[in-house]
Amino acid sequence: MRHRTMGKAEIIPYLIYRDVKAALDWLTGAFGFTETLRNETPGGGLHAEMMLEGCRIMLGQIASAEGRKAFGMASPLDVAGGTTTQGVFVYLPDVEAHRDRARAAGARITQDLADHGYGVTYSAKDPEGHDWFSTRRP
Repeated sequence: MRHRTMGKAEIIPYLIYRDVKAALDWLTGAFGFTETLRNETPGGGLHAEMMLEGCRIMLGQIASAEGRKAFGMASPLDVAGGTTTQGVFVYLPDVEAHRDRARAAGARITQDLADHGYGVTYSAKDPEGHDWFSTRRP
């Protein structure tokens, strides 16, 4: 893979999954992401990238317990109680349609549509327990 020169700063969430291949399929069907990159890593892991409306996320699968310890990263499934310490916040043109698509694909909606003053938002967890928040209202 050849890295692109971006020319500007870009913040990219990097999420660890036990099963990146399943996550790629689920994020495509439920949230409308498009897979843009998939690379096997030494030791049997997997690195992938996805895009949604010009925004990128990265997914990683660390194959060994030693690797997870070395990187200090894990899927929420690997953390006691499924605790998460972060969430991915996505601005979308039609948050209602996005929620409906996610629900139809089996997303666990943890907060239905609510107006928080800064926009109408809903929250969902993906199958491995990552928190996702979506909003759009000027």
